[in-house]
Amino acid sequence: MNKRKIKIIIKRVAVCLAVALLSIVVVLVFANWKIPHDTKEWLYNDVDSIPPQKVALVLGASKYIRGGLPNPYFDNRIAAAHELYVANKVKAFVMSGDNGYEGYSEPEDMRDALVALGVPDSIIYLDHAGFRTLDSVVRINEIFGQDSFIVVSQKFHNERAVFLAQYYGYTAYGYNAKDVALGRVSYKTIVREKFARVKVFVDIILNKQPKFLGEPIEIK
Repeated sequence: MNKRKIKIIIKRVAVCLAVALLSIVVVLVFANWKIPHDTKEWLYNDVDSIPPQKVALVLGASKYIRGGLPNPYFDNRIAAAHELYVANKVKAFVMSGDNGYEGYSEPEDMRDALVALGVPDSIIYLDHAGFRTLDSVVRINEIFGQDSFIVVSQKFHNERAVFLAQYYGYTAYGYNAKDVALGRVSYKTIVREKFARVKVFVDIILNKQPKFLGEPIEIK
């Protein structure tokens, strides 16, 4: 192969890479504009302002981070859920999270933390198959029969959950738990969230479904 052909190949590869990189940037920018834009009117920081609903969907987080330290994302979500209860904004809670292996259960840890704050165990329901935000949002309707609810998580997470809920035709309000000060954990979360928002549109295009459904559970 002569030098001229090699140069042509290199140029074509460079163009393809540039187009691919530009496409990724465009998709990232669009997803991270679209989701906050479409949900900003549905998110609340003030417990007195959020419309009351029968159920709050509390999205899962691990109780501890690496090194056995308390996870501030977890603690702040529980505090926000408790605020809704004290303000009489909800009648019941669905704790939805990962229960992927023995000895680890985000829903049970969240329930125990909420009960420790004085919330009756009888109004707390566990969703052990909330492996992803999409799973939690779809299952709150398919399993727990709710098409109007409050989502409890940090603002960045609520934006994505409420967007998904609206896509599926549900009415969802986000109650924003206190965010976490910038640090190694939060920087990693921020970067992951940027790409998670792109994944929202990929899942919609591919008609992604929850990993598990199951028998209906009545919330009294």
